[in-house]
Amino acid sequence: MSDQRSNFPLPLSSVTGGAGRTTKPAARGPVATPQTATRNAASTATQGGSAKAPPAPAPAPRPPSYAPKASSAPAAPRSDLMATEAVRRAMVARVARQGVANAKVLAAMETVPRHLFIEPAMSSQAYIDASLPIGHNQTISQPYIVARMIELMSESARGGKALERVLEIGTGCGYQAAVLSFVAKEVYSIERIKPLHELAKTNLRPLRISNLRLQYGDGMLGLPQVAPFDGIILAAAGLEVPQALLEQLAIGAHLVAPVGAQVQHLHRITRIGKSEWTSETLEACHFVPLRPGTI
Repeated sequence: MSDQRSNFPLPLSSVTGGAGRTTKPAARGPVATPQTATRNAASTATQGGSAKAPPAPAPAPRPPSYAPKASSAPAAPRSDLMATEAVRRAMVARVARQGVANAKVLAAMETVPRHLFIEPAMSSQAYIDASLPIGHNQTISQPYIVARMIELMSESARGGKALERVLEIGTGCGYQAAVLSFVAKEVYSIERIKPLHELAKTNLRPLRISNLRLQYGDGMLGLPQVAPFDGIILAAAGLEVPQALLEQLAIGAHLVAPVGAQVQHLHRITRIGKSEWTSETLEACHFVPLRPGTI
């Protein structure tokens, strides 16, 4: 009998989807005032005082079959979840002070062990608010931006309904996909760089997350066979959001993506009709470029 762990994360081939849609996006709507993490924090502060972090979030509900396992080398610090509990809580408190208020997102951030997704030599930096290299000229996003993008995607999702199916473009090392697995019932993630796709599978396998499916492919094409999605997140920046992804968004759902070249801002696009989308421009950010094809 084969090792059951090899079944996690599940491949896309484990599900059957429907056909994609072919509609043309309309002109984008009004642009909102840009925000920054500092301004987000300031908006929650009392007059003349400093911002206060909300009470510690309740533990996020575990996705099916989520059962973190100890490493084969028990003394290895990157597998010691108890040893990182305090720093994970401190990271979440900092993210909350920066303006992220969604309790479910904060609880997911506290639950997922970020140090498991970076090189052991960099484990001391795992919970600082900074992006870190993961190889192949790619990075793991800073904790704040991960939480902020998921919160933006989740807000008022389809009339307040729970997120059923979400899509991530740019799996990277797998960290954001793991956080998403606590926020949505089904998570699909695409990576165009084969070694990173394999790295994400290796990083995620010990967590045994059964509601997450990884796909090696061109993220700019999305996954029309399992669309529509209740939310889409892009972890790479293009000059515009690919039309294929807009067409795979469910009506009433949000797509969150960095847009721009040298100067980038987060955009939240909402599909409001069969051929209608609106767009908000939010805070400044910096991401690796969104590219077509696979390597």
